[in-house]
Amino acid sequence: MTMTALFTGRSAAGGDHVTDVYRYAARKGAIETVEAAAEDLGLAVREVREAVEHLVESRLLRIDDNAGLRFVPVDPELAAASLVSSVEREIYQRRELIDQIRERIGVFQQDYTAVEAGTAPRAVDYLVGSMEVRGFLKTAGDACRDEVLVLQASGGVTGDLSETFLTLLARGVVVRIICQHRNRGDVSTRMRMKRLTDAGAVVYTLSHIPRSAVVFDRSLVVMFGANGEEANVARVRDHGIAQFFLDLFNHLWEMATPLEGIEFGYADVADDLQQAIAALMAKGYTDEVVARKLGMSVRSCRRHIASLMRDLEATSRFQAGVAAARSFLRNAG
Repeated sequence: MTMTALFTGRSAAGGDHVTDVYRYAARKGAIETVEAAAEDLGLAVREVREAVEHLVESRLLRIDDNAGLRFVPVDPELAAASLVSSVEREIYQRRELIDQIRERIGVFQQDYTAVEAGTAPRAVDYLVGSMEVRGFLKTAGDACRDEVLVLQASGGVTGDLSETFLTLLARGVVVRIICQHRNRGDVSTRMRMKRLTDAGAVVYTLSHIPRSAVVFDRSLVVMFGANGEEANVARVRDHGIAQFFLDLFNHLWEMATPLEGIEFGYADVADDLQQAIAALMAKGYTDEVVARKLGMSVRSCRRHIASLMRDLEATSRFQAGVAAARSFLRNAG
């Protein structure tokens, strides 16, 4: 039995009859037998029995005889207090467990800190494994005070970190994200991005981003491993590298296109997307490679390629790529 079922007065078994059965018990002073209650309420015996079981588990009815056939109603305030006390007890036990874990693990902190203090600080170190990576990202997010800059490659990091970003936004931290154009066409990603933009994040898109990275407070750079690898990040504290990433992010930001609203699509970035596709086609890449580099499905990529070839009246992919690249260069000039 879940808390949701209790508070809605419903259960998968008892349906809408839980409230009716409790009211009947309160009006009568007791349910003498399930069969009698079913007859009085015009319900099936099974429906009443399931509702009674729900109410007993919810502490709103208690068994009043040795045979377990008679049930009397309990004051809802007392029932709620009983349930809350059990939940509070569980919370206390979990907090106690958390304190115990921190105390046991904390014993080793002094040794680790002593070793770190005795060695030259490392500009880059690596964390491998989803548990270690998640723990580090939570710590970095908790320590962040001013700004988070995000580069999201295909498959990116905002899916895993969107809740962290929402928490940071609620604290007044600035969150700027550059992701790939493909996010404009993916429904689930679009909804996730809308939650972030509604909360105050600023999101821009580009045709291609080679690797995901996050910069916390302009000083801590986190580079994510390539797709398909075990969860891993490179943690960079070197000032020079951090400044390089800041310059790179600002450069890409000026080239990118703002992502606005929930009904966005490829219209605002059609030229940039076609230019990226044309450039890759001119290099002789297959449809599969072009799609992978741009973070979109092969089917979507082929649709864009077909449209590009049709617009350019090209007879081959290579011809279309070269013609499009020349056209874009002329327009840019």
